[in-house]
Amino acid sequence: MTGLIKPSFAATEKPTDLIRCTVVQLADLIRRREVSSLEVVNACLTRIEYVNPKLNAVVMLIANDARAQARVADQMMANNDAVGPLHGVPMTIKDSLDTAGVVTTAGTLGRKNFIPKEDATVVKRLKAAGAILLGKTNTPELTCAWETNNSVYGVTNNPWNPNLSCGGSSGGAGAIVAAGGVPFDIGSDTGGSIRLPSYFCGITGIKPTSGRVPRTGHIIGAEGHLQALTTLGPLARSVEDLSLILAVIAGPDWRDASVVPMPLGDPAQVKVNGLRVAMHTDNGAYALHPDVAKVVKDTAKALESCGVLIESKRPVALDDVIKIDADLYRADGSASLQRILDQSGTKEPSPLMLIALDQKAMTSGDMAAAIERWDAWRGRMLQFLENYDAILCPPCAFAELPHGASSVGDANSAFSYTYAYNMTGWPAAVVRAGTSSTGQPIGVQIVGKPWREDVVLALARQVEQSLGGAHQAPPI
Repeated sequence: MTGLIKPSFAATEKPTDLIRCTVVQLADLIRRREVSSLEVVNACLTRIEYVNPKLNAVVMLIANDARAQARVADQMMANNDAVGPLHGVPMTIKDSLDTAGVVTTAGTLGRKNFIPKEDATVVKRLKAAGAILLGKTNTPELTCAWETNNSVYGVTNNPWNPNLSCGGSSGGAGAIVAAGGVPFDIGSDTGGSIRLPSYFCGITGIKPTSGRVPRTGHIIGAEGHLQALTTLGPLARSVEDLSLILAVIAGPDWRDASVVPMPLGDPAQVKVNGLRVAMHTDNGAYALHPDVAKVVKDTAKALESCGVLIESKRPVALDDVIKIDADLYRADGSASLQRILDQSGTKEPSPLMLIALDQKAMTSGDMAAAIERWDAWRGRMLQFLENYDAILCPPCAFAELPHGASSVGDANSAFSYTYAYNMTGWPAAVVRAGTSSTGQPIGVQIVGKPWREDVVLALARQVEQSLGGAHQAPPI
């Protein structure tokens, strides 16, 4: 096994090179038979056993089934019968996505013992591409919080500092990928839930264009006037991995009516030299931590040195983002969330869910007016983007997030850096670009035009290469 250290399988072992490999590297090693799928699966399971007591990231583990699937994958490889681009590569899946035969709670007590009969569309596609499910990762109840904590499984910690949050709502995914437990996970993003855990955990993730990836089998999907906000996408340790996984999960499934059969461009064909990028730090909604501002500015300089045309400018429409977002979420008085809780049989929502439910409904006329203002705002944002290929900005106003801090004061405004781009529906990725004064990873957000994930990923890859954004192991 050239260039790799074969792992021993004691839970006290320190990380090996194998568990730090990217998805692309692992798939290639398995394909060339330099490592078996079973070796990779065992290495990941051993690492999960070692780190998970400190993280509480993986909340359901199916180790025996995963090993059995790995043996099948290895036999298929021996028979020259590989099934797809992820053949034999292990994964975990956020607990808000259905997994056939595996408990899927979505963090709500009413589903504590719920076992789906069918996989979510993205899970089906990943398995068909050869990926092997190891287990499920933690999420706040119904994915509705900036931190990962629920009444079923409890709180998930940040692998860089257990006193800090890993972010939400794909927090378990972000934490275990960063800690080397798996090479990738699939998260969901309604306001930043892929990008924020990627940011706080020092990995990379992408929220695709709204309508790119089917949400069939996700706890939050086609939910009325807010359905366009939620997207599914990968979290991984390299930008190249995001490109590979997105190609597997994208496209219509003839179930999710929002999904559009748009071609997915290849980031490798995008030349970053000459791309026009608008850069801003503070968005006017919440004061930016100086460490975050410095990393964004350093990133802009690094991209300029590669021929990217940077202009310091932000959309004026961002001034209205908090008011419009708040109106949209209070429009129905959280009736859609309550319906999901009722359908799940949940009688006692978690404290974080109670915050989300504390909304007074608008009249039907006021609700219609709020949606009209949203549509007009999206038009103003789109007009700004006409002159640029992408936007470079922070993912969050905070450099780090202590447990419980997301619900204090007006902290919700600090996350407007991500949820603004759920409201536009545009693709957006986060990639590590620096380190805070306290040693926490800091990433930047790259936002693109609708359907131009290829441009977003090409720029993210350039940041990764220029600023050492390729994964750095946390101290856990």
